[in-house]
Amino acid sequence: MPNRPMLVLSLFGSMALLGGCAHLSPQEETPPPVTAAQFEAGIQGLESSLAARCENQSHLLSLQRMEQRTLTADVREVGSLLRGLRGDIAALDDNNDEQTTKVVTECRAADDRLANKELLGRSEWIGLPNVGTYLQARVDSGADTSSLSAREITSFERDGEDWVRFKLGLDDDDSVVDTVRGSWVEAPVERRVRVTQATGEESRPVIELLMTLGPIRETVEFTLTDRAHLDYPVLLGRHFLMDIAIIDVAEDFLHERPKFPDTSEQTDAAEPAEDEAP
Repeated sequence: MPNRPMLVLSLFGSMALLGGCAHLSPQEETPPPVTAAQFEAGIQGLESSLAARCENQSHLLSLQRMEQRTLTADVREVGSLLRGLRGDIAALDDNNDEQTTKVVTECRAADDRLANKELLGRSEWIGLPNVGTYLQARVDSGADTSSLSAREITSFERDGEDWVRFKLGLDDDDSVVDTVRGSWVEAPVERRVRVTQATGEESRPVIELLMTLGPIRETVEFTLTDRAHLDYPVLLGRHFLMDIAIIDVAEDFLHERPKFPDTSEQTDAAEPAEDEAP
């Protein structure tokens, strides 16, 4: 019978040999060792990644500090404004009576400036005493000089001065004293104005006529031109309105029609014309 100790040693030797063969299996080979260049490249990549993260965190912290400083400045400014507002309210309370008196005084001054001016609508009746008729007029602060509709304007000389003779330029719908319609009117020429139109340049005479409008009685300069194609034979410009009248464009014919003797005059005034186009 074999020796027992030898049998045990032989068994252990066989097991060790089999175990060594198992460790040397091709499927479990040890990976190749890392070279110095590969190790250095890995370390540099790790350093770059860490540096980028640190830089991003530093930028975010800088933005937060800037926002904090801006918010702090805004809070301080709001506090300053509130303190100033409290001071203004206190001063307003102290001077309330004085300010009220000042406002009332200014309103009275404005009322005084308007008290001497006549209120006119956008359309009014006027009277021409020297001609002997009433006419409808459009009130227009956009026009410089007043205008009177005239036709058959003829220039002539009298006592060495320039005069014009004309008839009122009216259509059948214009309200006028019938005895004056078609009559000649004569007046000295004060000056002439040049007007440029699509058809060329035109010289128009300017005359002075006594005119009434409600309580107003003034000598007014009129440029003579044919307005028969327009709704109103008379246009009142700002030279007439200046310092004596104000306009309420929402109103029409605030003043009564002047009265002139005319046996054929109708009892009721004709209906006011519609506003002419600008």
